Order: sequence, then C-alpha cells, then structure tokens
Amino acid sequence: MEQDHSASDVEKEAVTVARPQGDVSRVEAPVTLKAYMMCVFAAFGGIFFGYDSGYISGVMGMKYFIETINGPGATALASQEKSLITSILSAGTFFGALMGGDLADWVGRRPTIIFGCAVFMIGVILQTASQSLGLIVAGRVVAGFGVGFVSAIIILYMSEIAPRKVRGALVSGYQFCICLGLLVASCVDYGTQNRTDSGSYRIPIGLQMAWALILGTGIFLLPESPRFFVKKGKLDQAAVVLSRLRDQPLDSDYVRDELAEIIANHEFEMAVVPHGNYFQQWANCFRGSIWQGGSYLRRTILGTSMQMMQQWTGINFIFYFGTTFFQQLGTITDPFLMSLVTTLVNVCSTPISFYTMEKLGRRTLLIWGALGMLICEFIVAIVGTCKPDDTVAIKAMLAFICIYIFCFATTWGPASWVVIGEVFPLPIRAKGVALSTASNWLWNCIIAVITPYMVDKDKGNLGPKVFYIWGGLCTCCFFYAYMLVPETKGLTLEQVDQMLSESTPRTSAKWKPHTTYAAEMGMTEKTVAGHAENRSDSE
Repeated sequence: MEQDHSASDVEKEAVTVARPQGDVSRVEAPVTLKAYMMCVFAAFGGIFFGYDSGYISGVMGMKYFIETINGPGATALASQEKSLITSILSAGTFFGALMGGDLADWVGRRPTIIFGCAVFMIGVILQTASQSLGLIVAGRVVAGFGVGFVSAIIILYMSEIAPRKVRGALVSGYQFCICLGLLVASCVDYGTQNRTDSGSYRIPIGLQMAWALILGTGIFLLPESPRFFVKKGKLDQAAVVLSRLRDQPLDSDYVRDELAEIIANHEFEMAVVPHGNYFQQWANCFRGSIWQGGSYLRRTILGTSMQMMQQWTGINFIFYFGTTFFQQLGTITDPFLMSLVTTLVNVCSTPISFYTMEKLGRRTLLIWGALGMLICEFIVAIVGTCKPDDTVAIKAMLAFICIYIFCFATTWGPASWVVIGEVFPLPIRAKGVALSTASNWLWNCIIAVITPYMVDKDKGNLGPKVFYIWGGLCTCCFFYAYMLVPETKGLTLEQVDQMLSESTPRTSAKWKPHTTYAAEMGMTEKTVAGHAENRSDSE
C-alpha cells in the first residue's frame, strides 16, 4: 500500500507566491453551478441504497413470493425468515463499509464507489435468479458488501468536494435520494404485488441494477477528491481537480489558498499523529482522550454513536416492516398503499432540510427533531394501546406516524450523514466515516433481526406498543444531541478541526474561525501550482 508523504515531502512540491494565507474568508472559491451539479450527481448514490432498503418490505408481503419460499398455500413468512432476509443485507454492508475505508485510502474514493457498484450488481443478479430462500439470502449478502462500499465512501467523497457554504445542503441531497429510492421501491412493489408469476418479486429486485449502472458510470466521469491526492502527496493532481471542482483557473488565488489550507491541515495532523503501518492507521482512530473534544477517539465515538442513534429513532421499522405491520393492525384495507403514503411523506419532507441545514444548523435540527419524534412515538404507542380496534383512533395513529416521519426526514435523516462527513481529520477521514457507516449498518442489522420477534403475533405481539421502545430511544437521542453534538455549519473541514479542539458542543455554535492552518504552519508564502511534468519525470 502506498504510504502518505511526510510534511517535508509535501513542502518540496510547493512554489512561492507573494500573497499571505491568513485570511479565513479566502480559503474557498465562490459556489458555482458546476460544483452544485457534481455533488448533486454524487448524491444519486442514495437512490439504490434507499431502493434496496425499501423494496424488501413489499416483496415479503407478496403472495407469490411467500409461496415461492414456503410452498403453495403459505400465507406469510415466518418471523425468522423475515428477520434473516431483512438483516442479512445489513450484515454484508457492515463489512463492506469497513473494507471501503481501506480501499478509499488505497486506490481513491471514485474507484471504491465504482467497485461497490459492480459488487452490488452481482448480488442483484443472484437475487433476481433466486427461487429459494438460500439464493436470495446469498444475493443480499453480496449486494450488502456493495452497498457498504458505496454508502460509506459516497458521504466521504461528497463532504470532501462540496463547497463549505452548501455542504450541508448537498450532503442532505444524499438523504433525499435515499428517500426517493424508498419511494420508487414502494411504487414498483405496489405495481407488481398482484402479479401471479415470478415477475412480482423479480422486477423490483432486478430494477436495482439500473441505479448501480447510472451511479458507476457517472462517478467515472467525475474528478477524484483533491484531499485524497494531498494525502498521497500528489499535489499537482490535487491542484488540477480542485480547479475543476471550483470551476476556477489552475493559477487562481482561490485554488491556491484552499489547497494550501488542505496541505497545512494535513501536515499539522501528521505531525501530531504519525501515520505508521496499516494497523497503526486503524489504531489512530482511537487515539487521545475521550474528554478532549478534538481527539481522534472523541471524533470516532461521535461518528459511530451518531449513526447508532439514527437507527435508534426506529425509522427503519416503518420502511422495513411497514407493510406487514399495517397488515397486522387489521383495520387498514390496503397496507401497500399506506406504506407508499409513508414513503411519500418521507420524500416530500426531506428537501426542507436543504434550507434548514445551513440556516438553522446541524445541532439545532438534531435536538428539535428528536423532541418531535419522541412526542409522536409516545402518542402512537398510547393510542394503539388504548384503542387498538377503533378505526378513528387508528387513523389518528397513522397521522402521527406520518408526522414522526416528517420530523425524521427534515432532521436526523440528513443531519446524521452530514455530521459524520465533517468531524474527521484527513489522516483518518476515510476510516472514520467507514466506522461510522458500519455502525449504522450494525444497528440496522440488529433492529432488523429483533423487530419481527417483538411485533409478530406468534412472538412478542407488541403491535403498536413497540412505539414505546422507539419513543424511549428517541428520548436518548434528544439528550445525546444536546450534550454531545457540535455545530459545524458554515465551516470548511479544516475549520471544523479547529473548532472541535477549541470549543465544546454547547458553545460550538458561537465559535468563529480566527486563523488558518496555512498561517500557523508557516506557509504564508507557499501554495501549489501544477508540477505534472516534474512529477511524471520523477516517477
């Protein structure tokens, strides 16, 4: 594996310019339409993540699929079968996300995403060809590895290429695409549910290949992250892709300033924590004290716990088991349509976060979002417990489920992804985001495994009472957001590093950047132009 270059190696490729680097307002170029469009397309990765998570709920309720798995006359999948089919994807994504962190540091962000798309397509082919439980489970494991690669690295890639002023909004677009994928999956399930042949489940499954093809082809045409090239010491290539991303000339002061700041921040982090061998690189994620806000350990805990808390909100209970849950209520005439409605609420609500993410900030959204969700969930639990057979009460319960989804879609859905893409320094960013995403999938898997046993009539038979559990966990999310989540809006990734070291979560919103790493590292007369020819000769 190619090792990172030291600070002295980096400085050898710098050329002198006459302008100082201490102006915190000049570390990034103005936002352009080109920058928007690149990030918007990268967010497309959320579609097949969302679609893959969403189609399975409807497929497990289809009569033809049930009979394919359990034989003619079967009316429902057993709890253990639903648990296995749903959770096995998350098991694959857990390991895929961890492996993706290594690949992203080794070969780059783009190749890792493209490779993930290829692996995902192999898994989809296996699922489409399946006529038994074994092959569909095997296919979902393989597809899970692909989703793990993409879900971890697409967030990393978007966070590293997006302009700071709109980074939160653009990364929120990833969550919107997840919601869009869930909606498309519900629509396809709704359209094929009554087919009396294998097309009822093979069409929803096979359609996933289209999303992987579109994403893989599009990412191939986009530039690599400049921060990856800085990490590898390839400063000439970093300058070229940064000028492309910011739509500025290569010799633009904006490009030179931003690249100098990225280089200086990387030098600073490498001086504090040496790179070391493969195992030391992973161990670096856990260096430092838990009581120091800027320590690597504190950031790793923040990222992994943030994704754990997102799963604790209980949202995937609706999207994984919504159809079968609505069937069990017994008072809903069309559970597939109700599942489609909840998904539609999710999709229509998420774009609100494009504005609020940068206007109100990540921390504010997480605090108020958790409060809104816990209120709705306790109302659903109380109504479902007190009047389980009352049609009017059930309608009220469904209304509050939709409000709960609205609260999630505008806050915890996008904000949790935004935060994990911002809090890690460059030396451990790929591995930190990978660990955080793996945490999401680990808890996704745990919830998918235990939920059928909690709610199915032949098992725990909690029914609507399960929302007491989700409400209690959302209460934990509320206190977690208030006590531990910092405010990162409006800051470059390098400024986030400074903020975490100089403030606490509760004072972070008032922190303002006051210097640059370039100035502190003595790079006031250094920046990078292009040395492609010299680099080629040396190699």
